[in-house]
Amino acid sequence: MNRRLVNYWTSDRIMHLIIGLALTAMLILLIRYLSKVLLPFFTACFVAYLLQPVVDLNRRLLRCKGRTLPSILTLVDITVVVGLVVYLFLPSVIREIGDLGKILHDVSSGKASMPPLYKFIVDFINRYLNAENLTALLSGEHMMEIINGGSSLIEESLDILLTALSWLLTLVYLLFILIDYPQISRGFKLIVPLKYRPRFLRVFADVSQSMNHYFRGQGMVALCAMVFYCIGFSIVGLPLAIPMGILVGILYMIPYFQYVTVVPVAAICLVYSLGGQAEFLPMLGKCGLVYVVSQCICDYVITPHIMGKEMGLNAAIILLSLSVWGTLLGIIGMIIALPVTSLIINYYSRYISQPNAAPDQAPE
Repeated sequence: MNRRLVNYWTSDRIMHLIIGLALTAMLILLIRYLSKVLLPFFTACFVAYLLQPVVDLNRRLLRCKGRTLPSILTLVDITVVVGLVVYLFLPSVIREIGDLGKILHDVSSGKASMPPLYKFIVDFINRYLNAENLTALLSGEHMMEIINGGSSLIEESLDILLTALSWLLTLVYLLFILIDYPQISRGFKLIVPLKYRPRFLRVFADVSQSMNHYFRGQGMVALCAMVFYCIGFSIVGLPLAIPMGILVGILYMIPYFQYVTVVPVAAICLVYSLGGQAEFLPMLGKCGLVYVVSQCICDYVITPHIMGKEMGLNAAIILLSLSVWGTLLGIIGMIIALPVTSLIINYYSRYISQPNAAPDQAPE
């Protein structure tokens, strides 16, 4: 075994490995440096990938061979849906935010009495987060660091303007990527050298199938979860039920991240109970029941029906890959984390741990 390893790791292979690692490190540094410019493009690519079934559906409905009109119609569909949701629920959301703000104002001004249960929390805030402690924290070297690290008002305004313009480019990127998606996909495969292309295409086909299965299946599950949570929060009378349900549905795309919303839900229940309309613990218990019922429906009914078998990555590997790639490349890393991690694991299992398990044949 040792002799085989010695024969395998020749000087050429070691040099190729060193050059490959150096190029990878340079690529990571380059992406980090250009992250602000590349983020709209990567976001548009990810959204275009998710919207491909809608584009194909519009092509079948319109019975046209080209992709320009179906792509434009897809963007119109998404815009109409988002606009309709905002039109229907934004007035109630603004009203509920105003009600919660009025409760906080009445309690802080003394117009409304505070329940004894919350006096301990207020005393803790006044003791450790009072004005004197905050002033000491922001004084001296801390304040100088903040001032030196900041920028002028004009520079901040320009940054905001440039950021807005860059995100407007996302819509332009999205439209052109939707139109030229098949050509872009074929061009990406042609980047690989001809010598390694058959092997790469086999791995790419497996990864593409698993990614299609995961992202689009998980997207349908997240949409169902969003509906369940919105209905559940509305039934129990939670203020801001629709925004919280939408937030839970969005975070449902990442395993177990939907439970992060327990903190804002508990905060809303706390503020709502200060007004005397409900008790904090019963209200929080009802919201917890919404989490339990909705999660059981999604995990034991919706997910098995839509997803079937899970993709090759379990939840722990998914969270680890998001953390690692997010640390290396920021938001861009989180977008490409699952495809790249799945590609690496698939390549390792097929050609390194079991190199003779399958022949190197390109998929048709």
